[in-house]
Amino acid sequence: MLEEIRIGSLGVIDSSTLELGPGLTVITGETGAGKTMIVTALGLLLGGRADSGAVRSGARSARVEGVVDARSLAAFAAAVEESGGTVEDDRVVLARNVSAEGRSRAYVGGASVPVSSLASLAEPLVAVHGQSDQHRLLQPRAQREALDRFGGAVVAGLLERYRDVHRRLAGVERELDEVVTTARDRAREADLLRFGLEEVEQVAPEPGEDETLAAEETRLGFSDTLRTAAEVAREALSSEHGSPDALGTASAARSALEGVREHDAEAGELADRLAEVTYLLSDVAADVASYATRIETDPNRLATVSERRAALTALTRKYGETIDEVLAWAETSSRRLLELDGTDERIEELRAGREALRAELGGLAGELSAARTEAAGRLAEEVTAELGLLAMPHARVSVEVRQTELDPAAASGGGAPAPLPVGDRHLRYGSSGVDEVELLLAANTGSDPRPLHKGASGGELSRVMLALEVALSGTSPVPTFVFDEVDAGVGGTAAVEIGRRLARLAQSAQVLVVTHLPQVAAFADRHVVVEKSSDGTVTSSGLTVLDDAARERELSRMLAGMTESDTALAHARELLEAAASARALT
Repeated sequence: MLEEIRIGSLGVIDSSTLELGPGLTVITGETGAGKTMIVTALGLLLGGRADSGAVRSGARSARVEGVVDARSLAAFAAAVEESGGTVEDDRVVLARNVSAEGRSRAYVGGASVPVSSLASLAEPLVAVHGQSDQHRLLQPRAQREALDRFGGAVVAGLLERYRDVHRRLAGVERELDEVVTTARDRAREADLLRFGLEEVEQVAPEPGEDETLAAEETRLGFSDTLRTAAEVAREALSSEHGSPDALGTASAARSALEGVREHDAEAGELADRLAEVTYLLSDVAADVASYATRIETDPNRLATVSERRAALTALTRKYGETIDEVLAWAETSSRRLLELDGTDERIEELRAGREALRAELGGLAGELSAARTEAAGRLAEEVTAELGLLAMPHARVSVEVRQTELDPAAASGGGAPAPLPVGDRHLRYGSSGVDEVELLLAANTGSDPRPLHKGASGGELSRVMLALEVALSGTSPVPTFVFDEVDAGVGGTAAVEIGRRLARLAQSAQVLVVTHLPQVAAFADRHVVVEKSSDGTVTSSGLTVLDDAARERELSRMLAGMTESDTALAHARELLEAAASARALT
């Protein structure tokens, strides 16, 4: 729960700290004192939209901090640490800064985080209800979400399974539409690939063949030149006609030095080195002679090689720089062609998958509708019972779960998916099912149930929302509830009952209520007043937790506008005693 809220330079509040505890905390004060700023501060802590106009006049920025007791919020604590924040002594500090220029920064456990991260972390902690929430309750989506919350794990599990199948079906339909739409392009691509692969297959190149043939063609084209050079080299190394050659010269030099070896060791070393040279020259001469005999002039082979190279060049002009790249292209294209040639089979496979998913989705939609219908009956009973305790004894609430049936032929025209068959009916399926949920209210005996936006006044809407929240608190608990003048338009006995129900809700959750009704404030475990002071130029507000005597004076002010009237004080004291007795019976 929230243990503390610190507010600085926000609206009319200069600097205030609100210490909170379990149970019911009411916040009261004169009109314009700044009660709304507390709700605004909570909204900022929950990641709400920042408004630079809320920054106190003359201040550079506004700051709001909240201390959260995370001892029973293991998932929240883990999320804080995952975001880089620190949980210290089982406490987490949430903070939000808003500059006068409109810039906003958020902090979780001391770590700077995006505002969206603050919102996702804090959202499960606090449920804020105000006059705007009454209008939100009028929307069909909000009413369906409320019913799903009340349905608990059964509805949540079915909804999760339904949404999973719905996402898979949407993916299959997108792929099917793409495959069918691009069938002509895919056929054209397949023809081009098939033509190219046939060209490669006819030539049947071997890896590296282009480089091998290029070398062979060069050798054949210059065979005469190569043979002449080899003969000249052979003659120079080892002549058969007695002319000077390298081998003979080296042998003569070696013999000359061998003759004087015994007179000088260095001459012997030189003779040994010349012996090595003669051996090497002898080997080279033999290799050159062999090379010369292997060089042949073969015009037919040259023509064959040139023709083959031309065929390979035709492939490299289209499919790759080298034959190795051509072969790689052919391998990739073969795989792609298999995919393209399987288009018809893929279409049939996707269509079969779509029908199977539609059937599965239809079954889940039926189960979800049945679970919602069952939960709707229970929710209507509980809310009706709560309204009876909120001074609306003759009111009846019903929760209608219905579906809109569509004509399959008309709905599926223009490429849109056909309506989902559920049983023998065809319904439009959305991401949350096929159901439309609507809360109906019959405020008086004999009146027909009407939609909330047609059949409920502002005060009745306040009580319906409170009754709904009390009914939902057992199935989807939230640690902290904040109600901002949801008792507007209510008075007398109804106000007393609203206070009683808020006190009951506070038995299982922390409840903060901004109210102008003394009947509601009398039920508080903790009463905070927003006090306004002015020095003629600057207006500021502070938060004060009231003791028993101060509570009596504040209630008398709320009752009669007077704090020192004995009659008003007696009435306030009587109201507190009645509330204490009522709480004891809750």
